[in-house]
Amino acid sequence: MKSTPVYSPDPARGWIPWAVLAPFLGVLFVAAPLLGVSKVLEALGLVDAMLNPLGLAGLAAFLVFPFSGIGLAVLAWVRFAERRPFASIGLAREGKGARFLRGWAIGVATSFAVVAGIWAAGGYEARAFGEALGSPKALMSIALLAVGFAVQSSVEEILFRGWLLSAMARKVHVAVAVAAVSTVFALLHFSPGQPLLVTLNLFLFGVFTCAWAVKGGQIWTVMGWHAGWNWLLGIGFDLPVTGVDTGVPALLVQLTPRGSVPLTGGAQGPEGSFVCTLLFVAGIGFIAWRSKGSRAAQEARHGGAVQVSGRSP
Repeated sequence: MKSTPVYSPDPARGWIPWAVLAPFLGVLFVAAPLLGVSKVLEALGLVDAMLNPLGLAGLAAFLVFPFSGIGLAVLAWVRFAERRPFASIGLAREGKGARFLRGWAIGVATSFAVVAGIWAAGGYEARAFGEALGSPKALMSIALLAVGFAVQSSVEEILFRGWLLSAMARKVHVAVAVAAVSTVFALLHFSPGQPLLVTLNLFLFGVFTCAWAVKGGQIWTVMGWHAGWNWLLGIGFDLPVTGVDTGVPALLVQLTPRGSVPLTGGAQGPEGSFVCTLLFVAGIGFIAWRSKGSRAAQEARHGGAVQVSGRSP
């Protein structure tokens, strides 16, 4: 099967793990820092024995410190073991700030669209509007979580859509790499007894972000999208984000689920809804359509160039 670099084609001067080993190495990158740092947070009373954050301080600390350790481990591996530039895992130097902010804005907009779609379908009942706006403490908490979600989401993208996808794509076909990365992502977010729809959405989330990163040739935009998506879901509507309740008053509107679990997402939050499924499927289809159009345009330009050169003396 054909393999190819998905980002910068710069060669690795070190060792890139075999395709079958890379997912296990990725799990190790998550487990070692997560367990090590979380034990410190547990001793400080910020998480419980099951590593569940306790209160706002615990959630913010959990989002920042263990994930920072994961990110540093991945970047150290790329720099010192594989010995390749960070651009080769999608961290291009050009336009990183603008790309991140653009992705963040799109993430906020798409998370709002999913919640609005569930609400319009009768899945939520509005209770109060803008409760957080009258509380300086709540607004400070919301700002703190914006930083925390930016760290957590960015590190997940660096690990999965950055390092793991680029490493596997140098060994196997990109489609195989995308499937493997998305499967690992879904498994690491799996909870016993969770509905099948939640697992499917986690997998589709991975495919969507992989496709977007490959199409864009970098991961800054996807990092921003993931951060904006998590942030608004977590603070905008008093709903769980990936099963976690942030505990802050809703910034926009407090919503109470009243529809079926497949519609509202249940304890998982909107990410467990079939509305989210439709969004990811539509997003994957749109990216595939745009990619096909781009390839057709490139082939047409190449063909035109060949014809011109053929007429040259």
